[in-house]
Amino acid sequence: MRKLSGKYKRSGTPTFPGIYDLKKVWNPPWFQGNLKIKNYFEGWYIKVVSRNGSHSWAFIPGISLHKGDRHAFVQAINGKTGKTWYFRYPLEAFSFSKNNFEAAIGNNYFSAEGIKLDLSSDKGSFKGELEFLEQVHFPVSLITPGIMGWYRYVPFMECYHGVVSMDHQIKGSLVINETACDFSEGKGYIEKDWGASMPQSWIWMQTNHFETPKTSLMLSVATIPWVRKKFTGFLGFFLHKGKLYHFATYSHARINQIEHNDDHLDLSLNGRGFSLKIQGKKGAKGSLKAPMLGNMGRVIHESLDSIIDVELINQNGERIFKGQGKNAGLEIVGDASSLIPK
Repeated sequence: MRKLSGKYKRSGTPTFPGIYDLKKVWNPPWFQGNLKIKNYFEGWYIKVVSRNGSHSWAFIPGISLHKGDRHAFVQAINGKTGKTWYFRYPLEAFSFSKNNFEAAIGNNYFSAEGIKLDLSSDKGSFKGELEFLEQVHFPVSLITPGIMGWYRYVPFMECYHGVVSMDHQIKGSLVINETACDFSEGKGYIEKDWGASMPQSWIWMQTNHFETPKTSLMLSVATIPWVRKKFTGFLGFFLHKGKLYHFATYSHARINQIEHNDDHLDLSLNGRGFSLKIQGKKGAKGSLKAPMLGNMGRVIHESLDSIIDVELINQNGERIFKGQGKNAGLEIVGDASSLIPK
């Protein structure tokens, strides 16, 4: 894992602005904003789970550029207990690279290759380094510059989404509240969001802890504002045996069913040549801060200890996969009933 050096500047490596702005479009993991924007947020979601699943955590570094409260932060959530931490930093403590996904907040470092943590308060501490190996990246092309597809080119979206690594191995350990936690041979996942606000309502799920290696699922369904109106949009993927099943509103996939209560979720959808059935059961929930016009004042609840059952069927009705994903992230936020297909 690369270390920060004296050549690493707050503004990143000098690059002609026009070229840099274009390069960002085809590199969603990179820092997408700038520090002069108002009512803006950006954050990366970095999930790490130990080999035996006894340690499950997510770390969320980011910035909040609300006019009355501009700062950087690192959130942490314990997937087993739901306990959360919010470490606040002055905005000047945030720095980033213009050549790749590299960001630092104080003495903490985050990249696609690994993280270094040095977080401490009267409520807890996190110290150590983790290296991320064998990352599986979401493909990028001219037509589909990341998981958002052509919507990535729309300049007025409320929130943008990117996938950094669908699955990877972990090497290293962390000392969490004075307890050593070994993550070597564990699994990780990274995604990110940026924009003005998170959606009014959404369902999000993710797991890459199936018995079959290199299997990973992510699905996000949300209320999308669109030219004084709104619609239900979704995007996601299922990765299995090296094949990526990609589904989204813009790919003409269709959600057939959403049924849910406080602890359970049933969802089914059709993509091109396949159908996917999902059942989710929530585990321990924790409270995280989420942005509204850049202000991290909204509270949402996430479970990192959920279970997700997945069944993938091809167009001939043949089962391609059936299995259970553990250590799963699951969020049902706002009025999820508004997301149900009419």
